[in-house]
Amino acid sequence: MLALLQRVNYAKVVIDGAVNGQIDKGILAFIGFEKGDDEAMAKKLFDKMLKYRMFYDENEKLNLNVEQVDGNILLVSQFTLAANTKAGNRPSFDPALPPDEALVLYEKFCKYAKEKLPKVQEGIFGADMKVSLENDGPVTFILRV
Repeated sequence: MLALLQRVNYAKVVIDGAVNGQIDKGILAFIGFEKGDDEAMAKKLFDKMLKYRMFYDENEKLNLNVEQVDGNILLVSQFTLAANTKAGNRPSFDPALPPDEALVLYEKFCKYAKEKLPKVQEGIFGADMKVSLENDGPVTFILRV
């Protein structure tokens, strides 16, 4: 399981012309599920994301997490993160968790996330989403569990 985290000044997900999720300062998190991922890993990934120090303190050091800056998180499922890109010019999605299993895990991930940080926003699994953001920094990290 992996997440691409971007520190943002704002981010939103639009589906069929309507805003589905939107945040101001915080983290835009693209989430990819791979074969072998489970609910325990999902919880571990979100806990790590919540505590990850990617915001500046008063000394301009990356010492603060999203909660410490009163930020929010926007979750977006993205199966392409699980692609195997090592060979050739076309990605292989063999490592990705099958869609029906990934949907169940994504829903559990989002439920857990909202229990830990109630204002979490999310996209819709499998939807054609238009994501807008202003990356702050830019500051971008890849987390794996």
